Amino acid sequence: MISCWMTARSGIKEQRIWTAISILFLGLGINKQLDLQSALTAAGRVIASYQGWYGQRQIVQLAFIVFAAIVCVSVVIRLLIWTRHAPLSTWFALLGTVLVIGYVLIRAASFHHIDRFIGTTFLGLRWNWILEMGGITIVLLASQWRRRKQKRAA
Repeated sequence: MISCWMTARSGIKEQRIWTAISILFLGLGINKQLDLQSALTAAGRVIASYQGWYGQRQIVQLAFIVFAAIVCVSVVIRLLIWTRHAPLSTWFALLGTVLVIGYVLIRAASFHHIDRFIGTTFLGLRWNWILEMGGITIVLLASQWRRRKQKRAA
């Protein structure tokens, strides 16, 4: 978050994008520390049980995923418009951001077969770690790359 904020304040043309990524990562960091995602999932289970539709919760989970996918596609379209002339480093930052957001949405949906998948390993690393930490690393490296490129141009 701090690296993206510094990049946004470094005098680059795509300042809005880097500011948005920075604010998003601040929110995700707060969510991670307070575990709001688990609280939301638990609240959903309580509501579903109380209202008597817990047995049909997969329909609600699927509706959530469809809604989240529509929102994500809309955001991606907007970001593509914002970044159509942006440097490659900014595109990589967006790729990493999409990986992290995708991971958060997958976790929030809490489908058991998806939870099982992200708990499996690939080359000795768990998929949840690959998606979350891989996305964060891509954004961090892209941010530093963009600032370095901006310093050279100045």
